[in-house]
Amino acid sequence: MKGIVLAGGSGTRLYPLTRGLSKQLLPIYDKPMVYYPISVLMLSGIREILVISTPDDIPAFKRLLGTGEEIGIRFDYAIQPRPNGLAEAFLIGRDFVGRDDVSLVLGDNVFHGANLSKTLQNVVSQLDGCVLFGYRVNDPERYGVVEVDAYNNIISIEEKPKRPKSNIAVTGLYFYDNDVLEIASSIKPSARGELEITDVNSHYVARGKAKIQILGRGMAWLDTGTFSSLLEANQFVQVLEHRQGTRIACLEEIAYRMGYIDAGQLERMAAVYEKSEYGNYLRRCIEEGEDI
Repeated sequence: MKGIVLAGGSGTRLYPLTRGLSKQLLPIYDKPMVYYPISVLMLSGIREILVISTPDDIPAFKRLLGTGEEIGIRFDYAIQPRPNGLAEAFLIGRDFVGRDDVSLVLGDNVFHGANLSKTLQNVVSQLDGCVLFGYRVNDPERYGVVEVDAYNNIISIEEKPKRPKSNIAVTGLYFYDNDVLEIASSIKPSARGELEITDVNSHYVARGKAKIQILGRGMAWLDTGTFSSLLEANQFVQVLEHRQGTRIACLEEIAYRMGYIDAGQLERMAAVYEKSEYGNYLRRCIEEGEDI
């Protein structure tokens, strides 16, 4: 399976912070925002990742992430000239995906919780059609909302409904079989001129091939599209890391725990950050040898 991180857009809701910097390069406590969605793909077992961003921002992502070789994965890069909708990621990334299945994650989403890696890997191993990730919210009218049956099959998806049929919001994490490439190429722009991911998902619903994985208690989903939600994400990560002594979305640690790199390679990465607490943490990972 391949992975795509969609990290484009202009981030106008976060102006002036994002006038000169991609939203996905803003910090969430001690790491760039884009580390968090990348970590989700890595925890899923995905080692080939396409980062899609704007022409202006791609060079910065390349400077930050490089080829991925140091952490045992591969990063590729592609440009989305204008924000033409989430589903455009599959048109831009068509050659990258090839004949594989694919996961799409939005560059401003944060996921964390117990057994997250196991949940993600189970989805990958059992994928048949598409799997969306849902989260129960108090204000479903602000989100895409799914109606499900007793077996978590999706009955319908509505964008920002005035009268939601459930309180399950669709998050920015999606898993698809290879059919998504043809489906995405067949849909037409919506009234707002975008290729909507909901239209892609509705194709799978019509085929009876769409399921929802609901993130329950003990799981957290945060997006960072407003000043308040960005602050909340920073506070969430800071509190958990300080209380537990671990780090969320530490790509080097994940690579080590997943077996993508060995202790010697992690030690070399720790040396890169030797003047920061981040480097000290990587060395502690080698000493502790805990499971992810």
